[in-house]
Amino acid sequence: MKHDKRQFCGALALAALGLATGPAAHAQEFPSRPVRLITPFPVGSGPDGLARLLADRLSRAWGKSVIVENRPGGNGFVAIDAFKRGATDGHDMIQLDNVHLTAYPHLFKKLPYDPARDFDVLLPLNKAYFLFTTAANSPYRNLKDLIADAKARPGQLNYGSWSVGNPVHLGSARFAAATGTDMVHLVFKETSQLYTSVANGDLSFAMGSSGSTLPLYQAGKIRYLAVAAPHRLAALPEVPTMAEAGGPSDFEVSGWTALALPPGLPAAVTEKVRRDVAAALTDPAILAKYTSFGYEPFVIAPAAFGQYIRDESATMGRVIQQTRASLD
Repeated sequence: MKHDKRQFCGALALAALGLATGPAAHAQEFPSRPVRLITPFPVGSGPDGLARLLADRLSRAWGKSVIVENRPGGNGFVAIDAFKRGATDGHDMIQLDNVHLTAYPHLFKKLPYDPARDFDVLLPLNKAYFLFTTAANSPYRNLKDLIADAKARPGQLNYGSWSVGNPVHLGSARFAAATGTDMVHLVFKETSQLYTSVANGDLSFAMGSSGSTLPLYQAGKIRYLAVAAPHRLAALPEVPTMAEAGGPSDFEVSGWTALALPPGLPAAVTEKVRRDVAAALTDPAILAKYTSFGYEPFVIAPAAFGQYIRDESATMGRVIQQTRASLD
């Protein structure tokens, strides 16, 4: 009996040791193989560029390849489906747009994912304010010209975005409401098609981040009329704010992307990824790219970020109700 008791106590001690070292062991072992970073954005877009920079830094830090996999289209559902069907141990991550978490729950009666249950949203990757773009040879020399023409020709001007319910669509709809104008929304499959149509003069205007539109601007194919931000962008100091350009005062339109993991991972793994991603985002090379993309760092505590998402979701819900937007 004494021998059995000693064995039992020894087993308990080993089990306790395993529990004590388990979380740390999980973190040390992750990642154990290449990691896939799924993104709903097409190759060449601003968010894709950021994802690739992040993947490169994480590959160096982890000693394992981090591969960006682009799954554009379908309102991001193609990428989300790939994520949900993928590895659930953290070796598959996903880059989400804020609309996936805050707008689509109000736009779809039957959403093919649950924002609260299908993702462990770790931290935001960036914030981007949107610019009003038009063709370089457009008759609109400034924002006042655009507003005046829209008022003179109700229902004849058009603007575009890559889906219903994204920040560009809802921001443009808010702009129309704020200026008392009536304009038509056209949906494009990808951002590259959208801004090429702006450059060709097929669209009156479109809002876009500098990350997605800067190459066309630098090539002299599009013109920036204003930025929907409270301040000028460091990368584009020549572009006026909405207030400076004669648009609605206090009018802002921004978007952000975030990194998410599958829910239910060991806390040590989740925190390791959060910590390593946060460290990567402070890399001077990435911060330099933020400026060139027109992005801004979005640093916020995990608990505060959760509340931020809930608050934005409530705001999106009100805007969607006012614009009567729906995808069902």
